[in-house]
Amino acid sequence: MYPESLRQLWRKAARPLIVIGVVAGGLYVFLKVLRDRPDTPGIPFESWYGNWPAVLVAAGLFLLFLFGFTQPRRRGEWRGAGLYSAFLISLFTEMFGIPLTIYFLSSLIGIPVSQFGLHESHLWAYTLSKAGLLTLEQGVYVVMTVSVALIGAGISLLALGWHRIYKGKGELVTDGIYAFLRHPQYLGLILIVVGFLIQWPTLPTLLMAPILIALYVRLAREEEQELESIFDEAYRRYRQEVPGLWPCGRRRSAPARVEEEALRR
Repeated sequence: MYPESLRQLWRKAARPLIVIGVVAGGLYVFLKVLRDRPDTPGIPFESWYGNWPAVLVAAGLFLLFLFGFTQPRRRGEWRGAGLYSAFLISLFTEMFGIPLTIYFLSSLIGIPVSQFGLHESHLWAYTLSKAGLLTLEQGVYVVMTVSVALIGAGISLLALGWHRIYKGKGELVTDGIYAFLRHPQYLGLILIVVGFLIQWPTLPTLLMAPILIALYVRLAREEEQELESIFDEAYRRYRQEVPGLWPCGRRRSAPARVEEEALRR
């Protein structure tokens, strides 16, 4: 009884609070990026790194979000959740703690590591500035705007997908976000990965990202087979009408047709 009451509390309160916290934090960062001038000075290397409380808070919050809203069940899903956890921990460790990628690159190109402060650690922005396409500050502005928008979209897809599945109570869900995508949560996870790669690329995350994306594409296919075995013709009709991982091409009218199919049976 006690574990069940905790589970009910988690469903009713904890998840919405995590969503609100992550989304509010993302919106704050996004609006701050849009408001700040491109010539805002960066933070020196010594002042930015070694912030282990930030590593723990950021990694902990995103891991709670990941496990709370993806709810891994099968072996492949747990494998994906484990790799995603390694991706997040590695990312935030290098973002706030020890920048192993920065140490490697600085020794490779012969630049003192102390020159990589906050702005310089946005490596795509740093590359754009060295190529003469943008100033460093303008590059950071572009990188942060695009990456935070992608991460916010990914978080929203995860939360919306979980909400519809939870309300569906085991039935085939074809309304809400599922009227536009068959796998919004997998797309959300992929968008978060891409957003972080744009914002703060590191060697480990660059290596893990393609594996993660391929894994979630494979999990989506496996889920297709499972749902087809459960819902039969109704799911096949839904799959013909609604895109899988990207909202283009086939669309709409799927919920109505699925309901008609269910009524005929």
